[in-house]
Amino acid sequence: MIAESKSGGIWKQIVAMVAVQVAFAGLNILVQIVLNNGMSPLVLVTYRQLIGSIFIAPIAYIRERKRRPKLTISIIFHLILSGIMGASLTQVLFFIGLQYTSATFACAFINIVPVITFLIALPFGLESINMKNKVGMAKMFGTLVCVAGAMILTLYRGPALTLWHMNTNSRSYENQLARATLPKRHEKWTLGSITLLGGCICWSSWFIIQAKLSKRYPVIYTSNVFMSLFGAIISALLTFLIHREPSYWTLKGHMQLIAVFYAGMVGSGICFIAMAWCVERRGPVFTAAFSPLVQLIVGIVDLFVLKRKLHIGSALGSTLIIVGLYSLLWGKNQEKQSCTTKIFQATTTTTDDEDASNPT
Repeated sequence: MIAESKSGGIWKQIVAMVAVQVAFAGLNILVQIVLNNGMSPLVLVTYRQLIGSIFIAPIAYIRERKRRPKLTISIIFHLILSGIMGASLTQVLFFIGLQYTSATFACAFINIVPVITFLIALPFGLESINMKNKVGMAKMFGTLVCVAGAMILTLYRGPALTLWHMNTNSRSYENQLARATLPKRHEKWTLGSITLLGGCICWSSWFIIQAKLSKRYPVIYTSNVFMSLFGAIISALLTFLIHREPSYWTLKGHMQLIAVFYAGMVGSGICFIAMAWCVERRGPVFTAAFSPLVQLIVGIVDLFVLKRKLHIGSALGSTLIIVGLYSLLWGKNQEKQSCTTKIFQATTTTTDDEDASNPT
């Protein structure tokens, strides 16, 4: 009966994670539209984090008010650092990269975050790798394949894959236009790739910070409120330094208003709560395994709705990253199961020894 309820319960987490990825896909497309229409990435991040912190604050108060640890100087420092790396720099760099490339391309970079996190964690002793077993080989293989995919995404764009029939005149005009704007587009694409890579490094660094913070301040909702609040303050300060005109803070049109509230309430609010619930019920590996779904959804919308081109470099690099990601996740999942088995066996052995030494 218990096994049956567990197998039936997993569908709730699957539906939740699919819904989260669909929401993130819509967010990426919506953000790219408003950024291309002139909205500042810094302003968007500021509004998003502020709305997200206000949205989650009541939930954090209700769920964690009785078990919230006391704030210390060290915890406050880590919360501010978390706001800088996770809420401010990561999103600003990602939005700039999204503005200069495409939503599909940007989503492909998100999939290398677990690999970069793994590489950063190795020197700190938070991760280990053993090439003498298949788990270690899977983790190494996944890491190398993901790095190769990221290099292809960054350095090679390749020709476009034509999926729709075009007449000769329209094809000729498009080719002439592409040749005329090629240097400018290539320059922006390269800058976008660099900022996306920088955003992934910042996000991976945030996971390392969060791993240390969660041990000292194990209240995820309250931690997220502080992170979003500090991120909003830092982004606002950066905006005032770069854009001194008050007009930059004005939301122009319904689309920017929708994007800001959607990003704050759905992206930083509802999606975070859903992912936290899935991590609590099924673990981080289960949650991370759904991340490539965002790229698939955005790619379908780009190709069949927005009629954008898919380039060979993007397709090849994205495929390698997804293959490498699942290889790394499989290795980490096997490693976790092995550790759980060893702990269970050790506990069982200890219990048997105690029973043997204390006969009734």
